[in-house]
Amino acid sequence: MEKIRIFVAGHRGMVGSAIVRALRGQAEVELLTCARDELDLLDQAAVQAWFAEQRPHQVYLAAAKVGGIHANNTYPAEFIYGNLMIASNVIHAAHLHDVQKLLFLGSSCIYPKFAAQPMREDALLTGALEPTNEPYALAKIAGIKLCESYNRQYGRDYRSVMPTNLYGPNDNDHPENSHVIPALLRRFSEAVRDNAAEVVIWGTGNARREFLHVDDMAAACLHVMNLDRSAWQAATQPMLSHLNVGSGVDCTIRELAETIARVTGFHGKLVFDTSKPDGAPRKLLDSSALCALGWHPTITLEAGLTLLNR
Repeated sequence: MEKIRIFVAGHRGMVGSAIVRALRGQAEVELLTCARDELDLLDQAAVQAWFAEQRPHQVYLAAAKVGGIHANNTYPAEFIYGNLMIASNVIHAAHLHDVQKLLFLGSSCIYPKFAAQPMREDALLTGALEPTNEPYALAKIAGIKLCESYNRQYGRDYRSVMPTNLYGPNDNDHPENSHVIPALLRRFSEAVRDNAAEVVIWGTGNARREFLHVDDMAAACLHVMNLDRSAWQAATQPMLSHLNVGSGVDCTIRELAETIARVTGFHGKLVFDTSKPDGAPRKLLDSSALCALGWHPTITLEAGLTLLNR
């Protein structure tokens, strides 16, 4: 029996590596991966040549240029250009080389800054985006619309999922360019190591965020790709074709910091630098549509953080 050739774009990143872990060992799957120095996804000609040679049957598009508030604010041109090019090149190449099934991974930042909470899929394009990550969000919205357009015009089965804030193994813990959980884990671990009296956290601590362990996200991705097309289409619409993926639980950044302090064994003072931005006041996804299709998260925040800190 011919194996299913599955290309995981971005396999060294946090999400891509989790998808690889979930797929590895499945007897019917032949995994295709390609490092950045082997294939630059921003190079259209190179992407076309790779698809022509490798002929994947399915694609998980987990590759992206990602970062936290500081990185998004500092490098907006790189974020919009890089993510637009990755989405355009991979999705178009998949179509030209007759890949019928593709999963595009977006981000909860696609929703308006002041969207009603929890954010439903139909909040898309109903208001202004959070300015600090608007370029990244616009590129992700474009990716959704690319998938929808190839579905509508050519009958492709290109699906999109919008994860909440993810964390887990292989995350970026750069002191300035990382997301909040790896940044805080690093900061608190260093404080414990150095016996520091306090840890400084950006913002007021009042912003609320939802977090999902990346292994739960990978399980959701496989679940979505394995759904019958009829079930997927019944849960979505031709021009509103994405589904949210979240834990269904949020917390304040202060509560997150207190949890990380507990997990790392830090007993000092928490100091909130209110000169730094909070970002959106709250980001909680309504993931009820995906849950109704049979997927549910399994890893609590404290359990996931404990695993990371081992």
